[in-house]
Amino acid sequence: MTHSHAEIATPRASRYLQQLCKHFAHKRPVEFDAAQGSIGFDIGECRLRAEGEVLRLDLASPDSTQIARLEDVVERHLLRFAFREELKIAWHPA
Repeated sequence: MTHSHAEIATPRASRYLQQLCKHFAHKRPVEFDAAQGSIGFDIGECRLRAEGEVLRLDLASPDSTQIARLEDVVERHLLRFAFREELKIAWHPA
């Protein structure tokens, strides 16, 4: 498995975690509460944690091509929800 991680500074960490999970829940297996969540994708899994003003994203996927796709999907949706602020998302191998 290939892993990727991002830590995003935002005062709305819990809100974005919940929005992402609710958004994908109609198509994907999702579990979440205000502090943590997980989203199962065909190409991997996204685990989310809201810790104060930091949203932590941990991704796992079978290979580097699919992890890049998963990063793109999660990032695009998060940026769409956070259009009122300028989030900085930097993915790092984990």
